[in-house]
Amino acid sequence: MHKKRVVVTGMGVLAPVGSGTEKFWKALVAGKSGIRPITHFDASAFDSRINGDVIDYDPLQHFSTKDARNLSRFIQFGVVAANEAMAHSKLEIKNMDPYRVGIIVGSGIGSMASAEEEHDKFLAKGPSRITPFFIPKMIINEAAGQISINLGARGHCSAVATACSTGNNCIGDAFRMIQHGEADAMITGGTESATSVLGLGGFCALKALSKHNDEPQKASRPFDLNRDGFVMAEGAGIVILEEWGFAKKRGVCILAEVAGYGSTADAYHITAPHEEGEGAVKSMEFAIKDAGLTVKDISYINAHGTSTKLNDQIETLAIKKVFKDRAKKVPISSTKSMTGHLLGAAGAIEFIACVMAIRDNVVPPTINYETPDPDCDLDYVPNVCRKVDVKVAMSNSLGFGGHNTTLVVKRFKE
Repeated sequence: MHKKRVVVTGMGVLAPVGSGTEKFWKALVAGKSGIRPITHFDASAFDSRINGDVIDYDPLQHFSTKDARNLSRFIQFGVVAANEAMAHSKLEIKNMDPYRVGIIVGSGIGSMASAEEEHDKFLAKGPSRITPFFIPKMIINEAAGQISINLGARGHCSAVATACSTGNNCIGDAFRMIQHGEADAMITGGTESATSVLGLGGFCALKALSKHNDEPQKASRPFDLNRDGFVMAEGAGIVILEEWGFAKKRGVCILAEVAGYGSTADAYHITAPHEEGEGAVKSMEFAIKDAGLTVKDISYINAHGTSTKLNDQIETLAIKKVFKDRAKKVPISSTKSMTGHLLGAAGAIEFIACVMAIRDNVVPPTINYETPDPDCDLDYVPNVCRKVDVKVAMSNSLGFGGHNTTLVVKRFKE
């Protein structure tokens, strides 16, 4: 079957380094960190007391008082980012068949904070005090559902939950739907706000988080020898994908073309990556092949790069296996060094960073790279952005449970 071409026409971001796509991108290029001490609850008893929270967000600028109370933070983020992306794309559903506009927006965790709040009410005052909005506030699919309600999109509407691979899986699955003619446009990406008492406590118990509490902005240090874990963060990334002919007919500005998608499972361990990086290798190989390209065509890699010992070592190994003698020639960066780890939204904002890198021919840096690790010996664009002719960018996401996803996006040429 002839596959249709899929293009990016709109993007929306809420992130610790700044909300709005241009503000977000400007901060990344400048090497600005969005990591700071946790202030929305008392984190003094936790091993990790830092996070990347979205500080330039006021719900009452976007929602009524009632909706701000009844929609959890991750849902709000998804709706706001989707609104920005729609405005950017100039897509108006009222002027088209609403059943040809779909939504795939996921989250790694949903609203754990809502569960904590309602459990506290239950313990203090009994089951009668649990709000009827509890379940809709908590469950992952409500972000996609609220975006659909808000915008009037009536096509396929679903949520992916593949931990840290969620954002990439959502975009990749949306890409496939348009390729196969099942939609003219898709609203897709990820949203997350999980730094709650139990969210933080759970990742601390896994020994996954950085303990650089005294220097928050230096805590996330992917590929550096002295990395000691990731930093939890929140936010959302939503993109508008369209079938090329449909976008062309609208006369909209095309930002980039989605070219390839690869997705695999390690079938290995609940949290650790495969020790030989097999799943990550295949994910990259599948995406590059799907794009009809070779490793020689890849201009830039946005790495998963979490700042954990195992992830960075294994991802480096996987890149070496895929790219072989070209591995050290491809600029690689982890924007998590600045944003922290947005879990289910990470892949989506990193895909947006790839589109912006193609637009501006600039590769964002990996900040806090100070001490080289012998096991991580590639070109991680340390500390300062770099001018690069970015024709094709590749984004990796590797999630707990052994989920691996890779997206390839390229400069659009008619």
